[in-house]
Amino acid sequence: MAGLMVTLDDVTAARSRIRDRVRLTPVKQSPALSELAGGPVWLKCEHHQETGAFKLRGAANAVARLGDVAGVTTASTGNHGRALAYAARQVGLPAVICVSRLVPENKRAAITALGAEARVTGASQDEAFEEARRLEREEGFALIPPFDHPDIVAGQGTLGLEILDQLPDVATLAIPLSGGGLLAGVALAAKARRPEIRIIGISMERGAAMAASLSAGHPVEVEEVETLADSLGGGIGRDNRLTFALCRDLMDGLILLSEAEIAAGIRHLAREDGETVEGAAAVGAGAVLAGKLRARGGPLVLLLSGGNIDPALHREIVGGTS
Repeated sequence: MAGLMVTLDDVTAARSRIRDRVRLTPVKQSPALSELAGGPVWLKCEHHQETGAFKLRGAANAVARLGDVAGVTTASTGNHGRALAYAARQVGLPAVICVSRLVPENKRAAITALGAEARVTGASQDEAFEEARRLEREEGFALIPPFDHPDIVAGQGTLGLEILDQLPDVATLAIPLSGGGLLAGVALAAKARRPEIRIIGISMERGAAMAASLSAGHPVEVEEVETLADSLGGGIGRDNRLTFALCRDLMDGLILLSEAEIAAGIRHLAREDGETVEGAAAVGAGAVLAGKLRARGGPLVLLLSGGNIDPALHREIVGGTS
Protein backbone atom coordinates (compact mmCIF):
# COMPACT_ATOMS: atom_id res chain seq x y z
CA MET A 1 0.00 0.00 0.00
CA ALA A 2 1.28 3.45 -0.86
CA GLY A 3 1.53 5.51 2.28
CA LEU A 4 -1.66 5.26 4.30
CA MET A 5 -4.04 5.10 1.35
CA VAL A 6 -6.35 2.10 1.13
CA THR A 7 -7.97 1.21 -2.18
CA LEU A 8 -10.44 -1.33 -3.48
CA ASP A 9 -7.45 -3.26 -4.85
CA ASP A 10 -6.08 -3.54 -1.29
CA VAL A 11 -9.41 -4.87 -0.04
CA THR A 12 -9.61 -7.35 -2.90
CA ALA A 13 -6.06 -8.54 -2.16
CA ALA A 14 -6.94 -8.89 1.53
CA ARG A 15 -9.94 -11.00 0.60
CA SER A 16 -7.74 -13.45 -1.30
CA ARG A 17 -5.17 -13.44 1.49
CA ILE A 18 -7.57 -14.34 4.30
CA ARG A 19 -10.08 -16.45 2.37
CA ASP A 20 -9.05 -19.64 4.19
CA ARG A 21 -8.62 -17.91 7.57
CA VAL A 22 -12.11 -16.47 8.13
CA ARG A 23 -15.69 -17.63 7.72
CA LEU A 24 -18.17 -16.43 5.14
CA THR A 25 -20.94 -15.35 7.51
CA PRO A 26 -24.66 -15.57 6.70
CA VAL A 27 -27.30 -12.91 6.12
CA LYS A 28 -30.90 -13.35 7.23
CA GLN A 29 -33.99 -11.21 6.93
CA SER A 30 -35.67 -9.87 10.04
CA PRO A 31 -39.46 -9.75 9.55
CA ALA A 32 -40.18 -7.72 12.69
CA LEU A 33 -37.48 -5.12 12.03
CA SER A 34 -38.52 -4.94 8.37
CA GLU A 35 -42.03 -4.00 9.41
CA LEU A 36 -40.75 -1.34 11.80
CA ALA A 37 -38.25 0.08 9.30
CA GLY A 38 -40.73 0.32 6.44
CA GLY A 39 -38.71 -1.92 4.12
CA PRO A 40 -36.60 -5.07 4.05
CA VAL A 41 -34.08 -5.35 6.87
CA TRP A 42 -31.31 -7.92 6.69
CA LEU A 43 -28.94 -8.98 9.44
CA LYS A 44 -25.31 -9.63 8.49
CA CYS A 45 -24.37 -12.20 11.12
CA GLU A 46 -20.69 -11.45 11.57
CA HIS A 47 -21.00 -12.52 15.20
CA HIS A 48 -20.89 -16.04 13.75
CA GLN A 49 -17.24 -15.39 12.83
CA GLU A 50 -14.64 -17.79 14.25
CA THR A 51 -13.72 -15.50 17.17
CA GLY A 52 -17.23 -14.14 17.61
CA ALA A 53 -16.64 -10.80 15.88
CA PHE A 54 -15.60 -9.13 12.61
CA LYS A 55 -12.18 -8.24 14.00
CA LEU A 56 -10.63 -11.48 12.75
CA ARG A 57 -10.68 -10.14 9.19
CA GLY A 58 -8.35 -7.23 9.87
CA ALA A 59 -6.15 -9.14 12.31
CA ALA A 60 -5.68 -12.06 9.93
CA ASN A 61 -4.77 -9.72 7.08
CA ALA A 62 -2.26 -7.77 9.19
CA VAL A 63 -0.59 -10.88 10.61
CA ALA A 64 -0.35 -12.45 7.15
CA ARG A 65 1.72 -9.46 6.01
CA LEU A 66 4.24 -9.51 8.87
CA GLY A 67 7.94 -10.20 8.46
CA ASP A 68 10.27 -11.58 11.14
CA VAL A 69 9.04 -10.37 14.56
CA ALA A 70 9.30 -11.53 18.18
CA GLY A 71 5.54 -11.58 18.58
CA VAL A 72 2.47 -9.40 18.20
CA THR A 73 0.83 -6.96 20.55
CA THR A 74 -2.00 -4.46 20.64
CA ALA A 75 -4.35 -2.61 22.95
CA SER A 76 -7.95 -3.75 22.73
CA THR A 77 -11.40 -3.46 24.26
CA GLY A 78 -11.63 -7.21 23.74
CA ASN A 79 -12.63 -8.31 20.26
CA HIS A 80 -9.53 -7.15 18.38
CA GLY A 81 -7.34 -8.72 21.05
CA ARG A 82 -9.15 -12.00 20.74
CA ALA A 83 -8.86 -11.88 16.95
CA LEU A 84 -5.17 -11.04 17.06
CA ALA A 85 -4.54 -13.85 19.55
CA TYR A 86 -6.28 -16.28 17.20
CA ALA A 87 -4.44 -15.03 14.10
CA ALA A 88 -1.10 -15.18 15.92
CA ARG A 89 -1.76 -18.73 17.06
CA GLN A 90 -2.50 -19.71 13.44
CA VAL A 91 1.09 -18.79 12.49
CA GLY A 92 2.80 -19.72 15.78
CA LEU A 93 3.57 -16.23 17.08
CA PRO A 94 3.41 -15.17 20.77
CA ALA A 95 0.80 -12.50 21.52
CA VAL A 96 0.45 -10.02 24.38
CA ILE A 97 -2.87 -8.19 24.38
CA CYS A 98 -2.93 -5.05 26.53
CA VAL A 99 -6.35 -4.25 28.00
CA SER A 100 -7.67 -1.63 30.39
CA ARG A 101 -9.57 -2.38 33.57
CA LEU A 102 -12.82 -1.54 31.73
CA VAL A 103 -12.57 -4.61 29.49
CA PRO A 104 -15.04 -7.27 30.74
CA GLU A 105 -13.59 -10.42 32.32
CA ASN A 106 -15.26 -12.70 29.76
CA LYS A 107 -13.33 -10.97 26.98
CA ARG A 108 -10.04 -11.23 28.87
CA ALA A 109 -10.67 -14.94 29.46
CA ALA A 110 -11.34 -15.49 25.76
CA ILE A 111 -7.95 -13.98 24.93
CA THR A 112 -6.05 -16.17 27.37
CA ALA A 113 -7.95 -19.26 26.18
CA LEU A 114 -6.25 -18.74 22.81
CA GLY A 115 -2.79 -18.93 24.38
CA ALA A 116 -2.13 -15.19 24.50
CA GLU A 117 -1.47 -13.02 27.55
CA ALA A 118 -4.17 -10.50 28.47
CA ARG A 119 -2.10 -7.84 30.24
CA VAL A 120 -4.29 -5.48 32.29
CA THR A 121 -2.79 -2.02 32.41
CA GLY A 122 -4.44 1.33 33.07
CA ALA A 123 -7.97 2.65 33.14
CA SER A 124 -8.31 3.45 29.44
CA GLN A 125 -7.41 2.13 26.03
CA ASP A 126 -4.90 4.95 25.62
CA GLU A 127 -3.08 3.79 28.77
CA ALA A 128 -3.12 0.19 27.58
CA PHE A 129 -1.56 1.36 24.32
CA GLU A 130 1.43 2.74 26.22
CA GLU A 131 2.34 -0.80 27.31
CA ALA A 132 1.85 -2.12 23.76
CA ARG A 133 4.17 0.59 22.45
CA ARG A 134 6.77 -0.39 25.07
CA LEU A 135 6.64 -4.00 23.89
CA GLU A 136 7.16 -2.80 20.33
CA ARG A 137 10.01 -0.48 21.28
CA GLU A 138 11.87 -2.65 23.77
CA GLU A 139 11.04 -6.28 22.94
CA GLY A 140 10.63 -6.37 19.17
CA PHE A 141 6.91 -7.09 19.06
CA ALA A 142 4.86 -5.98 16.06
CA LEU A 143 2.20 -3.53 17.22
CA ILE A 144 -1.02 -4.12 15.31
CA PRO A 145 -3.55 -1.44 16.28
CA PRO A 146 -7.26 -2.24 16.36
CA PHE A 147 -8.36 0.18 13.64
CA ASP A 148 -5.99 2.94 12.45
CA HIS A 149 -3.85 0.79 10.16
CA PRO A 150 -4.17 0.18 6.40
CA ASP A 151 -3.98 -3.62 6.69
CA ILE A 152 -6.72 -3.59 9.34
CA VAL A 153 -8.97 -1.32 7.27
CA ALA A 154 -8.43 -3.45 4.16
CA GLY A 155 -9.21 -6.62 6.09
CA GLN A 156 -12.43 -5.19 7.51
CA GLY A 157 -13.31 -3.99 4.02
CA THR A 158 -13.69 -7.60 2.91
CA LEU A 159 -16.95 -7.58 4.83
CA GLY A 160 -18.28 -4.88 2.50
CA LEU A 161 -17.48 -6.99 -0.55
CA GLU A 162 -19.11 -10.02 1.04
CA ILE A 163 -22.33 -8.16 1.82
CA LEU A 164 -22.62 -6.89 -1.75
CA ASP A 165 -22.05 -10.39 -3.10
CA GLN A 166 -24.90 -11.64 -0.90
CA LEU A 167 -27.27 -8.67 -1.36
CA PRO A 168 -26.32 -6.75 -4.52
CA ASP A 169 -29.24 -4.30 -4.23
CA VAL A 170 -28.54 -3.16 -0.66
CA ALA A 171 -29.37 0.54 -0.28
CA THR A 172 -28.17 1.27 3.27
CA LEU A 173 -25.52 -0.22 5.52
CA ALA A 174 -25.81 0.48 9.25
CA ILE A 175 -22.40 -0.03 10.84
CA PRO A 176 -21.36 0.10 14.51
CA LEU A 177 -18.88 2.97 14.91
CA SER A 178 -15.95 3.02 17.33
CA GLY A 179 -12.42 3.74 16.12
CA GLY A 180 -13.69 3.59 12.55
CA GLY A 181 -11.74 0.66 11.11
CA LEU A 182 -14.90 -1.31 10.38
CA LEU A 183 -16.89 1.58 8.97
CA ALA A 184 -13.95 2.92 6.95
CA GLY A 185 -13.16 -0.44 5.36
CA VAL A 186 -16.73 -1.47 4.65
CA ALA A 187 -17.69 1.97 3.34
CA LEU A 188 -14.63 2.18 1.11
CA ALA A 189 -15.30 -1.20 -0.46
CA ALA A 190 -19.08 -0.80 -0.70
CA LYS A 191 -19.00 2.69 -2.23
CA ALA A 192 -16.33 1.64 -4.73
CA ARG A 193 -18.67 -1.11 -5.92
CA ARG A 194 -21.98 0.76 -5.43
CA PRO A 195 -21.44 4.53 -5.14
CA GLU A 196 -25.07 5.31 -4.28
CA ILE A 197 -25.09 3.16 -1.13
CA ARG A 198 -25.79 4.99 2.14
CA ILE A 199 -23.42 4.39 5.06
CA ILE A 200 -24.86 5.09 8.51
CA GLY A 201 -22.61 4.94 11.56
CA ILE A 202 -24.18 4.09 14.91
CA SER A 203 -22.64 4.52 18.35
CA MET A 204 -23.61 5.15 21.95
CA GLU A 205 -24.34 8.51 23.53
CA ARG A 206 -21.78 7.97 26.29
CA GLY A 207 -18.09 8.17 25.38
CA ALA A 208 -18.31 7.91 21.57
CA ALA A 209 -14.86 9.19 20.55
CA MET A 210 -15.33 9.18 16.77
CA ALA A 211 -18.65 11.00 17.06
CA ALA A 212 -17.08 13.66 19.28
CA SER A 213 -14.10 13.98 16.94
CA LEU A 214 -16.26 14.35 13.84
CA SER A 215 -18.30 17.01 15.62
CA ALA A 216 -15.12 18.89 16.58
CA GLY A 217 -13.60 18.52 13.13
CA HIS A 218 -10.47 16.81 14.42
CA PRO A 219 -9.54 13.88 16.70
CA VAL A 220 -10.31 14.59 20.35
CA GLU A 221 -10.06 12.64 23.57
CA VAL A 222 -13.17 11.58 25.47
CA GLU A 223 -13.60 10.08 28.90
CA GLU A 224 -14.15 6.33 28.74
CA VAL A 225 -17.22 5.24 30.70
CA GLU A 226 -18.99 1.96 31.19
CA THR A 227 -21.54 1.19 28.50
CA LEU A 228 -23.45 -1.81 27.19
CA ALA A 229 -21.67 -1.17 23.90
CA ASP A 230 -18.25 -1.68 25.50
CA SER A 231 -16.68 -2.71 22.17
CA LEU A 232 -17.40 0.80 20.89
CA GLY A 233 -15.41 2.39 23.71
CA GLY A 234 -11.89 3.77 23.55
CA GLY A 235 -10.33 6.75 21.82
CA ILE A 236 -9.43 7.15 18.16
CA GLY A 237 -5.99 8.60 18.92
CA ARG A 238 -5.07 12.26 18.68
CA ASP A 239 -2.61 11.31 15.94
CA ASN A 240 -5.21 9.33 13.99
CA ARG A 241 -3.87 9.05 10.44
CA LEU A 242 -6.49 7.12 8.54
CA THR A 243 -9.90 6.24 9.96
CA PHE A 244 -10.98 9.72 11.04
CA ALA A 245 -10.66 11.07 7.50
CA LEU A 246 -12.24 8.00 5.92
CA CYS A 247 -15.24 8.11 8.27
CA ARG A 248 -15.63 11.85 7.74
CA ASP A 249 -15.57 11.48 3.96
CA LEU A 250 -17.54 8.24 3.50
CA MET A 251 -20.24 8.29 6.19
CA ASP A 252 -23.66 9.61 5.20
CA GLY A 253 -25.18 9.85 8.68
CA LEU A 254 -24.51 9.22 12.36
CA ILE A 255 -26.93 7.95 15.01
CA LEU A 256 -26.28 7.90 18.77
CA LEU A 257 -28.21 5.65 21.15
CA SER A 258 -28.99 5.67 24.85
CA GLU A 259 -28.16 2.69 27.03
CA ALA A 260 -31.85 1.76 27.14
CA GLU A 261 -32.02 1.79 23.33
CA ILE A 262 -28.95 -0.47 23.10
CA ALA A 263 -30.50 -2.87 25.62
CA ALA A 264 -33.71 -2.91 23.58
CA GLY A 265 -31.70 -3.93 20.52
CA ILE A 266 -30.02 -6.80 22.37
CA ARG A 267 -33.39 -7.96 23.69
CA HIS A 268 -35.17 -7.73 20.36
CA LEU A 269 -32.49 -9.62 18.43
CA ALA A 270 -32.59 -12.42 21.00
CA ARG A 271 -36.37 -12.69 21.28
CA GLU A 272 -37.42 -12.04 17.69
CA ASP A 273 -34.43 -13.18 15.60
CA GLY A 274 -32.78 -15.76 17.84
CA GLU A 275 -29.40 -14.00 17.74
CA THR A 276 -27.19 -13.48 20.78
CA VAL A 277 -25.15 -10.32 20.30
CA GLU A 278 -23.18 -7.86 22.39
CA GLY A 279 -24.22 -4.26 22.82
CA ALA A 280 -22.05 -2.92 20.00
CA ALA A 281 -23.69 -5.32 17.56
CA ALA A 282 -27.20 -4.41 18.66
CA VAL A 283 -27.02 -0.71 17.85
CA GLY A 284 -28.56 -1.11 14.39
CA ALA A 285 -31.58 -2.91 15.78
CA GLY A 286 -31.74 -0.39 18.61
CA ALA A 287 -31.82 2.47 16.11
CA VAL A 288 -34.68 0.87 14.15
CA LEU A 289 -36.65 0.22 17.34
CA ALA A 290 -36.12 3.83 18.45
CA GLY A 291 -37.43 5.15 15.13
CA LYS A 292 -34.03 6.66 14.29
CA LEU A 293 -33.28 4.42 11.29
CA ARG A 294 -35.49 3.36 8.41
CA ALA A 295 -35.10 1.45 5.14
CA ARG A 296 -34.95 3.96 2.30
CA GLY A 297 -34.87 3.05 -1.38
CA GLY A 298 -34.10 -0.61 -0.88
CA PRO A 299 -32.78 -3.15 1.62
CA LEU A 300 -31.24 -2.02 4.89
CA VAL A 301 -28.43 -4.18 6.27
CA LEU A 302 -27.67 -4.14 9.98
CA LEU A 303 -24.15 -5.35 10.66
CA LEU A 304 -24.17 -7.59 13.75
CA SER A 305 -20.51 -7.06 14.52
CA GLY A 306 -19.97 -9.35 17.51
CA GLY A 307 -21.54 -11.79 19.94
CA ASN A 308 -19.04 -11.73 22.81
CA ILE A 309 -21.38 -10.67 25.59
CA ASP A 310 -21.22 -11.91 29.15
CA PRO A 311 -23.88 -14.65 29.38
CA ALA A 312 -25.17 -13.40 32.74
CA LEU A 313 -25.57 -9.86 31.39
CA HIS A 314 -27.36 -11.19 28.32
CA ARG A 315 -29.79 -13.19 30.45
CA GLU A 316 -30.47 -10.13 32.58
CA ILE A 317 -31.20 -7.92 29.56
CA VAL A 318 -33.25 -10.45 27.59
CA GLY A 319 -35.25 -11.39 30.65
CA GLY A 320 -36.09 -7.76 31.32
CA THR A 321 -39.28 -6.00 30.34
CA SER A 322 -39.83 -4.78 26.78
